[in-house]
Amino acid sequence: MAPPAKKSPSAPAPKKALPKALSKLATHKSTAVLLAKIKAKAKAKKVDPASLVKKPYSVVEKKVGGEKNGGTRKVRVGKRKGRSFYPTEDEPKRKRGRHTLQKTVKHFKKGIEPGRVVILLTGRNRGKRVIVLKTLPSGLLLITGPWAINRCPLRRMHQQYVIVTSTKIDLSGVKIPDHINDEYFARKKKGTKKSADGSLIFKKKPQRFTPSKDRKKDQVEVDKLMFQAIHKQTGEDRHLLKAYLGSYFRIRQGVFPHQLKF
Repeated sequence: MAPPAKKSPSAPAPKKALPKALSKLATHKSTAVLLAKIKAKAKAKKVDPASLVKKPYSVVEKKVGGEKNGGTRKVRVGKRKGRSFYPTEDEPKRKRGRHTLQKTVKHFKKGIEPGRVVILLTGRNRGKRVIVLKTLPSGLLLITGPWAINRCPLRRMHQQYVIVTSTKIDLSGVKIPDHINDEYFARKKKGTKKSADGSLIFKKKPQRFTPSKDRKKDQVEVDKLMFQAIHKQTGEDRHLLKAYLGSYFRIRQGVFPHQLKF
């Protein structure tokens, strides 16, 4: 019995020539990806790929009538016609509505609450352990040392620059004055007078910030409230807590921050 005859390999089907609109895309490596996207989009829409490519506009030469004109001019023909009118002044762009910081919902780190002890990472008080009194509508934290222990006054701090610890003081019976808010820390800018030629009449050196008598009084009152909460601790915890708040946070040789438990 004769072996079955081998089938001759069929000749590859000739590739269809691409239309002119797509032939230019196939000749360059940078536009080959674009050609593939056009083909995929055309396949999904079940249309001809050439219909998705914008056709360039054509130019037609027309005669201009009139005794003094008598020449010719070139006119664009097709969908991509040029603009016939250009405004003399730029129209102002309409700005999109922006949400102000006060209207956005504030999210805080896990564990940040009144009475929580945190470590500051920036500012002149960096490295100190302070107490969180409350969270403000602006998204900042109201903290204090207290001043009598570690010389950290009432101030605001962003939660990004604190480390939350596991130590917490019970402030359930402590009421922080309501007037200590974001407006309480706003500084008033004093304007400087200028003469007719625009030069400053009174040239003063930049003055350092000094707390007012009201702020000093509020600091003393808040410190009393903090000491009352600390003294509620029993036994040695009271003395350990004062020593803990009065100490600095440091990383020494051989200490790995990612292994610490705060």
